[in-house]
Formats: sequence, structure tokens, C-alpha cells
Amino acid sequence: MPTPLPDKAALLARAKPYRDNWDRSFRPPGVEPVGEGEESVWDYPRPPIIAPVPGPVRVMLGDTVIAESDCALEVKETAGAPVPYIRPEDVRTEWLEDTGRLTVCEWKGATLYYDLALPGGERIAEAAWNYPDPFDDLEEGYAEIAGWFGFYAGKLDCFIGEERARPQPGNFYGGWVTDRIKGPIKGGPGTGGW
Repeated sequence: MPTPLPDKAALLARAKPYRDNWDRSFRPPGVEPVGEGEESVWDYPRPPIIAPVPGPVRVMLGDTVIAESDCALEVKETAGAPVPYIRPEDVRTEWLEDTGRLTVCEWKGATLYYDLALPGGERIAEAAWNYPDPFDDLEEGYAEIAGWFGFYAGKLDCFIGEERARPQPGNFYGGWVTDRIKGPIKGGPGTGGW
């Protein structure tokens, strides 16, 4: 049985102060320069945008393919590494178990988390998440990723093309850091307000 979602209007009311208090002019020291084919997380907007991932994505655990897609979308938000989302038909959803844990993103809405439970008993706690019913009050169109899955690059082997992504710093954010991404990227010590 899926985790029930809180009332969307109440969640939006709770999200409003977080949206309103974002300082759009903030830039930390040490913003890395950007070269050809690179992107700075400080050029990403807030509210975040959705864009195609620049290459096929693959999520593995050892030799086992968990998800594979050539039409994944990524969410790009100020200070964070891009977060790829993969449509359910490209994911081994039968191996994902709803944990009952729920958090709320002030832009995208209620987030549900999933354990990866492989045949044979191997289990990775909260390896994936999704937004089953994203907020729809903004023109960015988060409904486009409704039910699509994100995966933590720190728990699984995640690739864009042939490049293995590194996890975004910290234990919360799900961004995939690749060589095209320049920071500094939020998630590490002292970045809580970013």
C-alpha cells in the first residue's frame, strides 16, 4: 500500500515562507569558472527547471541494472548538482519498496522514499525517491516528473553516458556530480543556507 500524501494545499502553504526567503543575490566565495561544455550550479535558477539529461543514464548495483534510459530528465536548482529522474517504465520498479518516509520540497512537493530490495535478499535503504503528485502552481511544470524515480549516486553506481557520477555532498541531496558541473555545490558543512 503506497504512503498516503498530505493535503497539497496545506503543503503549499507550508512551503511559501521557504520560497519567499530565498536570497537570489547570494553567491559563495570560490565559484568555479565555467569552460566550454560545462555548467555552474550558480547559473541554475530557483525555482528549479527541468531539462533533458545530456546523455543516456544507467543505475547499477554491481553488475545488476536497476534503471536505464535515454530519455531521462534532470532538475537543475541553484547551488545543487543536477538530479536525474527516470520514468517508471525504465526502472525495475518491482525491486523498489515504499519505506513510508515522506519529506517535502518547497518547489516540487511531497517526496516518497524507496528501499532497493533485490531478489536474493540484498537491500539498499532509501536508494530511490519520487514525487508522486508534484506541486503544479508554477510554470516550471514539475508534473512532468510525477512518479519518475531519482537515485542516490552515493548508494548505487550511477552513470551519464560512460561517466560515473559522484554523489552531491552531504547525506540529503540527490544530485549527480559529473565533470561538466562546477560549484561549489551545497550539501557539505557550512552550506545549509544555500
